[in-house]
Amino acid sequence: MSRVGKMPIPIPDKAKVDIKARMITVTGPKGTLNREIHADMSAAIEENQVIVSRPSEQKKHRALHGLTRALLNNMVIGVTEGYKKELELRGVGYRSELKGKVLVLHLGYSHPIVMRQPDGIDIEVLPKENKIIVTGVDKELVGQVAAKIRGFRKPEPYKGKGIRYVGEYVRTKAGKTAG
Repeated sequence: MSRVGKMPIPIPDKAKVDIKARMITVTGPKGTLNREIHADMSAAIEENQVIVSRPSEQKKHRALHGLTRALLNNMVIGVTEGYKKELELRGVGYRSELKGKVLVLHLGYSHPIVMRQPDGIDIEVLPKENKIIVTGVDKELVGQVAAKIRGFRKPEPYKGKGIRYVGEYVRTKAGKTAG
């Protein structure tokens, strides 16, 4: 058995899980998420827990078993607690601002970078700390938006300037030496 796949997913009191054929809907205080699971996988609710099962011991089914369970667990956590990614700007003159639903980044280019806030994602800007906080209920979407923002100016290896995740370590290289 898959170590991840065989673990049951506890359903908190605040959350509600509906399983209709292959479509799974999870509703909680933060929102609602839907996902269609693979045709070979099956999910059932037993004693306030979601149990994911697979049809055989084939390698493909073992991989899908753990994946399906992890995705459903992320949905339950997302609608009850939510997900958050923090980014920090490092560099002279690098700054960010939020104008309504539009994130405007000044990252040393000749023009500001403008990004519209996707549906289901909240972006908060802390200008004093040079931080951007991305929050939402869908773990995949939160990570994708944070990675897109980071991709506008990745940390460079000489001075470490750019956008990085809070707590991310960027290895720096020695520059050219005179001589």
